[in-house]
Amino acid sequence: MAQRWKHRPPGSSWGEFGPDDQRGRMNYVTRDKVLQGVAEVKEGRTFCLSLPLDYPGGSVLNPRRGPPRLAPTLRGELANFCFALGDDSPLLTDVVCDDVVLLSLQYSTQWDSLAHVGSRFDADGDGTAERVFYNGFRADADFTVPPEHAGAERWARFEGSRAAALGIQNLAEHGAQGRGVLIDLHAHFGRERRAIGHADLMRVLAADGVVVERGDLVCLHTGFGDVLLEHDRRPDPAVVHHTCTGLDGSDPALLAWITDSGLSALIADNYAVELIPPGPHRPVPHALMPLHEHCLFKHGIHLGELWYLTELAGWLRAHGRSRFLLTAPPLRLPGAVGSPAAAVATV
Repeated sequence: MAQRWKHRPPGSSWGEFGPDDQRGRMNYVTRDKVLQGVAEVKEGRTFCLSLPLDYPGGSVLNPRRGPPRLAPTLRGELANFCFALGDDSPLLTDVVCDDVVLLSLQYSTQWDSLAHVGSRFDADGDGTAERVFYNGFRADADFTVPPEHAGAERWARFEGSRAAALGIQNLAEHGAQGRGVLIDLHAHFGRERRAIGHADLMRVLAADGVVVERGDLVCLHTGFGDVLLEHDRRPDPAVVHHTCTGLDGSDPALLAWITDSGLSALIADNYAVELIPPGPHRPVPHALMPLHEHCLFKHGIHLGELWYLTELAGWLRAHGRSRFLLTAPPLRLPGAVGSPAAAVATV
């Protein structure tokens, strides 16, 4: 396919894997990288890396995302839940449960697809910024936003929206399995609210002997998952918005390290991997979430958010390790821009 852009963002990876690539840095997770992950399995012990899907609870972290709505399917006008088929025929003994869920795909433990965040950028070189995404895919050509359905329930007013390019199914079809590397920020900073720049990160890596190599799936343990569990689905905004570390997306040295390290995915147990800066905006065009822009838009690096890493982090530290096999496929839902992640670590 012809290249979609004349100019790519400075320092970006557009075109590195071909003009039609939709997997980004997951291309670095080759068969050899999967085998490196498998080689880290010594004990056969597994750790669940996801929160319950009804956490954090409420809509404190994001007012546009609500908890799952779970209900039974219907059998006529009756709930198809603990339904005895013998009610229809006395010769049948089956009792059936079947349900349906209305789910915000990025409410709890999640993957961001490369369609999640793009930028207004002049990819054509004509002096006008377009709405574009990784590798030059276009909002107007590669995404579908249907007209509003009058009278529909609020969530369904624009039902049919989809990312025809860069959807989460690309990550699912890759397999999302490889060598995980854990960086334990919580062990060094506790629950201090701190934006972690390049200098802090390098000190942690050196102190713990952690090495990140090309194709690794990097996990950041901040302790935020424990905060959410302690709040038992009733998070206090005064607490959750002012606790635990996150990366400083405004630090050019940190962004350069992310690029140069060759990591394939960046995962954290906090809300957005980065700390979204508060306060007034700079008086020049800029991204509200610079790390999202750098990873998703410029380099095709998938982000994982709100994972649960505490038990894994404790075990790895107790055994002097930082690497493990990570298996974390998202839902294979074509056109979706995010997905729950039922992630598992094996050590």
